[in-house]
Formats: sequence, structure tokens, C-alpha cells
Amino acid sequence: MYLLTGRKALVSGAGAKGGIGFAIAKALKAQGADIYITSTTERILERANELGADGFIADLTLQSDCEALIEEIDSLDILVNNAGMTSIGNPLGIDESSSLTEVTEEAWGRGIKRNLDTAFNLTKVALPKLRESGSGRVIMISSVTGGAMAMRNQPVYATAKAALLGLTKSIALDEAQFGITCNAVLPGWIETDTQSAHEKAQGLKVPLGRNGKPDEIAGLVTWLATESAGYITGQSIIVDGGNSLMEERA
Repeated sequence: MYLLTGRKALVSGAGAKGGIGFAIAKALKAQGADIYITSTTERILERANELGADGFIADLTLQSDCEALIEEIDSLDILVNNAGMTSIGNPLGIDESSSLTEVTEEAWGRGIKRNLDTAFNLTKVALPKLRESGSGRVIMISSVTGGAMAMRNQPVYATAKAALLGLTKSIALDEAQFGITCNAVLPGWIETDTQSAHEKAQGLKVPLGRNGKPDEIAGLVTWLATESAGYITGQSIIVDGGNSLMEERA
């Protein structure tokens, strides 16, 4: 059953083959949506070729790049803000994974830009076309880190992901008059290409005893994009195998 036939969806941060963004794009396409995907590197063109979608290279921390991207799309019904993660490798020598007293101003700015500004920039320029849809969907990929819990030495990431929840509620309220819904999904330990050994080990300690799969995030996002979820807005939904329920840990 194709629930999204004729709907056009843009998914950011979909460059990693084993990542959440690409899983979301695949799931939306499987339900009949026309897909646009974006990332900061040329690997997005490989994912687009695999998916049979349109791929765009863009730096979403720059509103000018977001504007140029949206201009390439004639209409838009679904926006999934998935771009953003903790810094891998710190190519500029900026360490974002530190206690608050050790985080530099540069590290703070870099993490906030990647994990919060990307969603702000892209949603802002996409809203006019989402309003034209009459039943637009904005879905934020936040995290249990910041959104529901905290992880040691991650004040930058946690702050940005928590702020996404405030942005979600604000958009949901202001854009309801245009038929737009806005919700956030908060993944826990998900087995992706970038998951560290420590993160994988932590995922085995949740009540369900395993890490989540990108497809399990994609399934929820896809449902939120359908007409069936049209009366849900401003909500934050946790997908973490019960991890945030635990007070006692072995």
C-alpha cells in the first residue's frame, strides 16, 4: 500500500549508506514518495543513484546553500531534518566532546551549527513550499541525549538536540494554521556506520537488550509523514528500547 504517492520529501544528512537518513529516504520512497536527499559531500550522489532520487551537495549551516537547494525543488510536502551528529575526527582540532569548562567557543559554535542551525536554516526556507502543500510535514531527528537524558562530556550535542524540541513545538504551533504538523523523533542507541564500540556496548544494556536499527527510526518517521498521523503535532517520540525508563543499572 503506497501511502505517500505523489508526495515530495526532502531528507537531510542522508549521505551514509548505513545511516538513519538514508534509511528514512528508502522508507519514504517505498511508500511512494518522490525523494530529494542532501549531504555535505559527494557521497550523497552515490546514495541518490542507489535510491533513484535527486541528490544535492549543500552546507546546511549556510542559509544561502539552503535557499539554493529549495529553489531546485518545485514543490515540497515532507521535510526530515536529520543532518547533525557529534564531530568525528575533529579535523579542525576542535574537541566538542568535553566537559563544559573545557569546551571552547569554537567547539560550541561548530556543534550548534551542525546540530541546530542546519534544521533552523532548512526549515525556514522550506516553509513557504510546505505551506503551499496544505498538509506539510516537518520531522526533526533529535536524540535522547539532551532531549530526555544526558551523556558525559556532551554539553554541546545535548544542548543542540534539546533545542530542537523547542523549535519543534514552536513550528507546530505557528504553522498549524497552514495544515503543517511538526514532530520530533528521539533515537537512542542505533547501530549505524558511525556507531562506536562503546555506544554499541551501551546499547546491549537497554531493557530490550539490543541496539536499535535505522529502519526502526525510519518506520516511525514514515508514519508521521502520512495522513494517518495528521492529528499529531508538537510531540517528541522516544525510540530507545526502553533505555530512558531505567533507574537501576547493573
